[in-house]
Amino acid sequence: MNTMLETMRLDKWLWCARFYKTRSLATEEISKGRVTVNGQAAKPARDLRCGDTVLMRQGPVTRTVMVKGLSGARGPAPVAQQLYEETAESIAAREKSAEQRRLAHEPAAALVEGRPTKRDRREIDKVRTQGGDWGKRWSASVDE
Repeated sequence: MNTMLETMRLDKWLWCARFYKTRSLATEEISKGRVTVNGQAAKPARDLRCGDTVLMRQGPVTRTVMVKGLSGARGPAPVAQQLYEETAESIAAREKSAEQRRLAHEPAAALVEGRPTKRDRREIDKVRTQGGDWGKRWSASVDE
């Protein structure tokens, strides 16, 4: 943590604090409007100071953090965690969201019909070859 810095670019701080893997990824997310500083839309070059509040959306997760320090270089995770403090409301909301995702049912389990299994395909082929008027019709519509 470097106390010599008074301001720092937002994209560089997000990268140093390890919220994003690359600086260009941080810049892209800021440009998409997923990051705000003190409740206002921000640009990647925005100057960030200690005490600013940064709100960011990362997929389904929304985080609100308070800037505690500025660092000129990306360091190990324990050092990066000293650069910010997540608000209590943000932590509670994130845990609640994670619990809801954990308890939500798997959408694929609700599918009753989908791509036929090998067994289904054999039964379909059996019905086609045994007769009926399946192969005699020229369209799927019912002729009356």
